[in-house]
Amino acid sequence: MLTVGNKAPDFARKDQNGKIVRLSDFKGKKVLLSFRPLAWTTVCHDQMRLLEENHLRFDKLNTIAFGIGVDSVPSNRAWAQSMEIQSTKLLSDFWPHGEVAKLYGVFRDTDGFAERSNIIIDEDQKVIFTKIYPTSQLPDLTR
Repeated sequence: MLTVGNKAPDFARKDQNGKIVRLSDFKGKKVLLSFRPLAWTTVCHDQMRLLEENHLRFDKLNTIAFGIGVDSVPSNRAWAQSMEIQSTKLLSDFWPHGEVAKLYGVFRDTDGFAERSNIIIDEDQKVIFTKIYPTSQLPDLTR
């Protein structure tokens, strides 16, 4: 896993609407990368809903939050619709499989998906916070 102070690796991934999102486009904002194992599971559902419910709070903190996992764009689109997610971008790390999770050191090779983790990047695109959570635990957004 990257450590605090590391430069955040740039990446480009499609959101649930097929729009390309590049980390470098958000220089000047803080970014929360909230990695999740798999869509359509209970804790992952709650994790993404928590991002959505805190969207206005993140705006006030000059922060954008992304949910990111190995599911495909069509799966993310259907999942976002089922959860009524409108403001939070769910990024597809489907192909190359888990590439962004691997860049950030949170890919579980034996399982084929990302750790449940939060990584916060500052306005200069340096890592300022990292935490891996048990897959059964909902990440705490207050830290």
